[in-house]
Amino acid sequence: MDKIIQMHKKIAPDFIVILEERYTILRNIKYSQPIGRRSLAGLLGLGERTVRAQVDFLKSLGLIDFSPLGMTITEDGENILSDLSEYVHSLHKLTTLENDLAEKLNLKKVIVIPGNSDTDEVVCRELGRAASLLIGKYLQTGMIMAVSGGSTMAIVAEAINAVLPSTIVVPARGGLGERVEYQANTIAAVAARRLGGKYKLLHVPDGLGQDTLEAMLAADHSIRTVAEMVKRADVVVYSIGQAAKMAERRGMSEEFIHDLVEQGAVGEALGHYFSLDGKMIHITSSLGLHMHDFANIGTVIAIAGGEKKAAAIVAVMRATGKDVLVTDEAAAKVMQKIINRL
Repeated sequence: MDKIIQMHKKIAPDFIVILEERYTILRNIKYSQPIGRRSLAGLLGLGERTVRAQVDFLKSLGLIDFSPLGMTITEDGENILSDLSEYVHSLHKLTTLENDLAEKLNLKKVIVIPGNSDTDEVVCRELGRAASLLIGKYLQTGMIMAVSGGSTMAIVAEAINAVLPSTIVVPARGGLGERVEYQANTIAAVAARRLGGKYKLLHVPDGLGQDTLEAMLAADHSIRTVAEMVKRADVVVYSIGQAAKMAERRGMSEEFIHDLVEQGAVGEALGHYFSLDGKMIHITSSLGLHMHDFANIGTVIAIAGGEKKAAAIVAVMRATGKDVLVTDEAAAKVMQKIINRL
C-alpha cells in the first residue's frame, strides 16, 4: 500500500486530491443523510458547483442515491468508504503515528482517526464509531462496563452496535450536574439499550465531602451496591478533558481553577487532574472509579480528540495509560511533538 501511495504522490498528485475530496463527501453524506447539496456544500466549505460535480459522479457509480429528502449513501458506497478509509489511513501515515504514540505512552494500542474533531463533526462521529467497535471486541456477555460522561461519550454510546443481553452498564463516577444527555448515568442507560443489556445508576453528584459520601454509602444500600459494581467493571470507557474547562464545568471557583493551572494541571479524567509529566494535581471527591482502580480492570479504553486536547491527553496517558487510546490525527500529531519535547 505504501509503495502504491508513493507512486500516486509522484505520478498523479491530483488523483490524491480528488480521492480525498470524494472520500470526505462520502463520509459526510453517511453521517448527515439525508442531506441536500447546498447543505453539504456549506458543511464542507466548498462551492455548490464543485459539490454538484462530485456528487453527480458518485451517483453515476451507484455510491449515493438522490431523493426529494436529500442524498443518501448506498451499500456499495458504504463498502467503498470502508476501503477508502484504509487508503487514507496509509496516505496520512497514521499507522506509523499510532505505533510511535503507543510505544512512547506505554499503551497496547493507539487508534488514530483522520482529521480534526475540533473543526469537523464527522471526525467526532468516527471517533465514537471506533470506540464502539472496541467495545464490541472486548466486552462479552455477562461483563460489567463502566462509562464516563461527556459529549464524546454520548456519541460512543449511540454508535454501539453489539448485542450482549447479559451486560450491565454503570456510570464510572458521580455526575457533574451538566446537560442530562452528557451525564454518565444517561450514557450508561443509552449504552445498555444499544447492547440490549441492563444498567444501574449512581445518583451521587461530584464534589460532595468525604463524610457525606460515607454517610450516603452507609445509609443507602442501592448506592453502595452500584459503587461496588463500578469497582468490579471488566471494561472501562472514558473521555479526557482540559483541566481548566473541566474544573469550570464542576463549578469550581476562579481562584481554585487559577491555582490548578499554576500547579501545572492540563488534563482531566474521571475527576483526576494531571500535569503534563503525569503528576496528579487534584482529585474531585466522588463515588466511583479512581485511577488506581485501573490496575484491576480488564480493559481500559480512553477516547479524546482535537488539537486543543493534545496536552490533556498526554498528561492523562502518562499518568494512567493502560490499554487503548482512540484519538484523531490533529491531536496525535501535536501529542507527538509534545512528547518529543519532554
